[in-house]
Parts: sequence; structure tokens; C-alpha cells
Amino acid sequence: MSLSVALQVAQSALSTRQKETAILSRNITNASQAGYTRKTALVSTLSASDGSGGGIYVNSIGRATDQALYKSLLNATSIGEKSEAYLDGLTNLSETIGDTKQNISPAAVLGELETALQAYGAMPSDSVLASQVLSAAQSMVSTLNGATATVQAERESADTQIAQSVETINSLLSHIETLNKEIVRGSELGSDTSDLMDSRDQAVLELSAEMGIKTQTRENNDLVITTESGVMLFETTARSVTFEQTNTFSASTQGNAVYVDGVAVAGPNARMEISTGRIAGLVAIRDEAAVTYQTQLDEMARGLISVFQESGTAGLFTNGGSSAVPGGLVTGLAGTISVNSAVDTDHLDLIRDGITTDYNPSDHASYGDRIQELLGNLGNSMVFDGSTGVDTTGTLTDFAASSVSWLEAARQSADTVADNHSITLNRVSESLSNKTGVNIDEEMQSMLEIERSYTATAKLISTIDEMLDQLLKIAG
Repeated sequence: MSLSVALQVAQSALSTRQKETAILSRNITNASQAGYTRKTALVSTLSASDGSGGGIYVNSIGRATDQALYKSLLNATSIGEKSEAYLDGLTNLSETIGDTKQNISPAAVLGELETALQAYGAMPSDSVLASQVLSAAQSMVSTLNGATATVQAERESADTQIAQSVETINSLLSHIETLNKEIVRGSELGSDTSDLMDSRDQAVLELSAEMGIKTQTRENNDLVITTESGVMLFETTARSVTFEQTNTFSASTQGNAVYVDGVAVAGPNARMEISTGRIAGLVAIRDEAAVTYQTQLDEMARGLISVFQESGTAGLFTNGGSSAVPGGLVTGLAGTISVNSAVDTDHLDLIRDGITTDYNPSDHASYGDRIQELLGNLGNSMVFDGSTGVDTTGTLTDFAASSVSWLEAARQSADTVADNHSITLNRVSESLSNKTGVNIDEEMQSMLEIERSYTATAKLISTIDEMLDQLLKIAG
């Protein structure tokens, strides 16, 4: 090898080590940045004019990837976000039952009403005991009205969050479109697109939190994204994701569907439904869990009106003042149930004697048959609507207790599922980080090796320079 070729090899090595050092510095600087992947210099050999080795150069910059783990992370993120959204919704609904010490659940308040009736039945002439029955009845109504308000507020909140999620999705898709164009163009030109691909992967990961997705990479790193159900979200250009928010919810309100490119993917009549992601969890709360719980509350209200009815007309409890006794499920009844306006502190004896039917024509102060009849009605089995999700046959007290158990069991189950998915997500994320992330210790070790190589190369150049000087002196 001639000295000129040796010098060329040494100079190329020196230049290559400088670029490798720059890449290592870049890794160390961005080690803590979310979504950043380790970069490496891909070195190739130069050829001299005589065909022999002519040095080395950085051909391109490699990017640490593991597509299998990355897709697992997308899936785990989607599942985890759905679980968290669903758990949050059930936790908010459980505010209507509190804990066992608070005694604020419909079942607990119904128990207080029964206890007040029992005390009044033992001493029908006591107006103080009668007032306690009225107070318990008013608390029962207030509890059902308040629970309905909480349920509908939660549905409204879920609907608002769905709208926010759709806005986030459209923003992410627009960002992905911009990044994807730059990546495809850079890949065609042979430019370094590794940082752009990191940014795109991070945006796709954020997208997976909102809805379940699938990805595919084509030539020149061109990305295609579909929903998990197969609806196109992104191919060259972003598809439109739309949703019409409902401002106010009542028990009879039905929320709207989420559409991707005109196809319903979540909500009513979804033809290609997504099953994971934050939107899926929010829709499950808005359209399923909250609706089922509202049905339970409505059936409790119907049970109260039925138990306290008088000869086929509403007695102590009414549907907003109506004298009708509902024969089946009335949507939103828990929000409109009220204490009969005829019963107040000046007419407490109506509880004992009857409101629309005179059970005590002789007006005996010790008359207690009607109160005992009411207690008997509370102990009688009823048939409740099949959509309540709990045992449809039993006493009103049993049904109210089953409702509390149903909600608490659903919340505990969702909590367990969310914890398990959180563990899975952390493990997948850690595995991917170990595969593609930056290890500062390893980078510093590589830096030392490059430094030693750089020193050796610099010494070689110095030696060649001295040899050339000697040759020039001899020739001179």
C-alpha cells in the first residue's frame, strides 16, 4: 500500500470516528426523550482506484427497532387506556353509593325508610315518628334524584371526553401525515430520517391510546394505519374522524356514534366497532354501564310507587305528581319521583290513614293496619325489568341491595383488569426500551472505544506525515 493510500484510509477513518462520536453524543443527549431510539453509524468500505481497500465511511444511520414489541406496545396501550377510562367512569358512578360507613346508597336509605315505618307502626299516634317517615321518604326521593343526576352527568362527561379524544385523533393524524411525507421523501433521497421516524412512532403510540389501531409499513417507510376493525385511518393522507357532541344528557338521551371516513366505529349502530382505546372505554360507560345503572334506579323508583300505592293510584310516592302507577320500566323515573305533595308536616296522619283512599274512616289515632300493610308490601316479591343486569325477582330491598353489589362488583372487576393491563403495559414498554432505548453506560463505553480508535488513527496520520516529510527531504 502506498503512503498516499494509507493516508486516505487514515483520513477516512478519522472522519468516520468523528461522525460516530456525533451520533453517540446525539444518543446521550436524547436518552431521556420519550420515543427516542438508539442510533448507530452503519459503516461501509471505500475502494481505492486499484481496487484495494480505500478506507471507510458512514453509509447511513441505523435506528434500533423491534416491530413485534412496538406493535405489542400499541395494543397494550389501547387496552390499558380503555380499562382506565372504564374504571374512572365506574368510580364516578360509585359516588352514589359511597362506602359502607356513609349509608348514602339507595339501599341504605331504603333501609332507613323501612326502619322509620316499623317504629311508626309500633306507635301510630306518635306524630314525631310520622315525621321521621316523611323525612326518610324525602331522603329516598332525594337519593334517587341525585343518583340520576350523577349518572347523567357522568354520561355527559364521557361524551365530552369522546369529543376531546376525536379532536386529539384528528390532530395526531395530521401530524403523522406531515411526518410521513418527509420520511418517504427522505427515504427516496437516502437522507437520515431516523429522528422523523421516532417522532412518527411516538405520534402513532399516542394515537393508539385513543383507539385500537393496526399499522403497516410499505416501501420507503411509507406508513398505513387502520382501526383494529379494519377501517382506514391513514394512507398517504389522513381520513376524517367525526363526532357530534351532545351537550345535555337525560335518561332517555342516546349519545352519537364516532365515525371514521363515514363509517361508525363506536357508539350506536357501529358497523365496524373498535374494542380498545380510550374512546371504547368512554362509550362503554356512556352507553352501557351508566344506562344499566340508571335502569336499576328507575326500577327502584317504580318499586317504591308500587309498594306505597293506594287502590291502584300513587300514594306516598308519585311520578312527578302523577296519580298513575307505572306497570313497567319508565326511563328516567328515578329523576322524577317525588313525595306526594298532599303529605306535609301538617298532614302527617295521611301516611297512616291513606292519601287517596281512606283506610281509617273512624280516625283512630292508634290505627296501624295501613302501616303494617306497607311493611308487608316491602317484604313482598316483585318482578323487575330484565335489562337491569341483576336478579329480576325479589323484594324491593333485595333489588336495591343487588344494585349496590352490581356496581361495586363492576368497579372492583374493572380495577383488577386495569391493574393487570397496567402491569402488562409496563413490561412491554420496558422490554421495548431495553431493545431500542439508549443505555448511557453502553454509550459511554462505545465513546471510549471510539476515542482510542481516534487517537490511534491520529497517530497513524502523524506517522505518515513524518514519513512523507522524510521522503521529500531525501528527494530534495
